[in-house]
Amino acid sequence: MDIILGIDPGSRITGYGIISKSGKKLSYISSGCIKATSQGEDLGNRLQTIFAGVSELIIQYKPTLFAIEQVFMAKNPDSALKLGQARGAAIVAATQAGLSLAEYSARQIKQSVVGTGGADKVQVQHMVRSLLKLPGTPQADAADALAVALCHAHSMDTLSQLGGSASKTVRGRLV
Repeated sequence: MDIILGIDPGSRITGYGIISKSGKKLSYISSGCIKATSQGEDLGNRLQTIFAGVSELIIQYKPTLFAIEQVFMAKNPDSALKLGQARGAAIVAATQAGLSLAEYSARQIKQSVVGTGGADKVQVQHMVRSLLKLPGTPQADAADALAVALCHAHSMDTLSQLGGSASKTVRGRLV
């Protein structure tokens, strides 16, 4: 059985989603948000909060796999840089714990979970709820993180069908 930690990075709110995968069966474990706003506006403190939060999740849930959403270039380059730094804090926490890294674009994640790369947040939330048989709709950032974990689970299935190994992936591709 694999435990997959999915991360939807943000410099103020980082979503996380944890699922288990046993064969083709996917089960919900936990999800939520690491809120880095409580320590003020200092970016260094926010990055420390993200690193500590992801590290604590790894200690608590002992994931075997780690997947994160890639940075997309938005209209505001400053926002993209801060998002990249938040991703970096989460990635360092995971790699320090010995987890390999899988990265997926927002389009890949939406395609995998909803069936179209142009899906909106409400569609992602609905499909995450449906696929994991959740009693309620998860918060948007948590749903996005669960979608990252689901995308990685689906990618692992595809690789195994092709005869590959999903033990080490980077950017959604086998290395």
